[in-house]
Amino acid sequence: KTVASGNSEGTVRLWNVETEKVIAKWTGHTGIVYSVCWSADGERVVSASGDGMARVWDVESGKTISGPIKTGHEQAQAVCIALSPNSKTVASGSRGGTVRLWNVKTEKMIAKWAGHIDTVKSLCWSADGEIVASGSVDGTARVWNVESGKTVLRPIKAHQRVYAVVYSSDMKKIATGGANENGVKIWDATTGELLSTLKYEHLVFCLAWTSDQKKLISAGTDFIRIFDTATWQQIAILEAHKDSYVYALSLFRNDRLLASAGLDKTARLWNLDT
Repeated sequence: KTVASGNSEGTVRLWNVETEKVIAKWTGHTGIVYSVCWSADGERVVSASGDGMARVWDVESGKTISGPIKTGHEQAQAVCIALSPNSKTVASGSRGGTVRLWNVKTEKMIAKWAGHIDTVKSLCWSADGEIVASGSVDGTARVWNVESGKTVLRPIKAHQRVYAVVYSSDMKKIATGGANENGVKIWDATTGELLSTLKYEHLVFCLAWTSDQKKLISAGTDFIRIFDTATWQQIAILEAHKDSYVYALSLFRNDRLLASAGLDKTARLWNLDT
């Protein structure tokens, strides 16, 4: 029923899906809010900002219950975050190329992973919370073991620049999106083998994989596109953000609603059944 968004003013807003009205506005960040994510229970929202800080907000009260947390990215800026499936750990990526893990409750950094040599634009946890995948402007995707902090695959040379990385819910596949080299690629999550390439000549900034694994959704510098994962054929195009980049996609848990946000300063909701 609610969507969270961040903006260049450093604020986080909550929107009521049915009325399309702002129901809360949270201030505290002093830089651009690059990324927000919900806890699994829907009671908290985590935000990351160019001020190098992360905050954990209580949805009911609108107050910060953790933070401002120094993610360690102050100079390089925290560009993306991803909350673990159990909502206890947040992964953050920076312009400096590092990935860091921090404990939501204690506000302590628990790991720092180095390997990327340019901005980390995307992070995704595996469903079991044991693996984190990262995508970077350096053109590679990396797969990290959370316990050991080591990469479990060779760096995957995915695109000229990797802007999006997402796991399938069964953890068998990873999809990447980026610049040039054919938009979207599908990889074996265990071996790193390239399984399929979805060819179209546009930048891909974001990806969403339905929980039943039947649809993969991509968006970027043109329309939102939906692919059937059984055939990898395009089955739908959503054309609302015309002449505008789409920077974010988020699926509701029932897979029937999709939220998108674009450079046209709008957020839109889609019924995926229709």
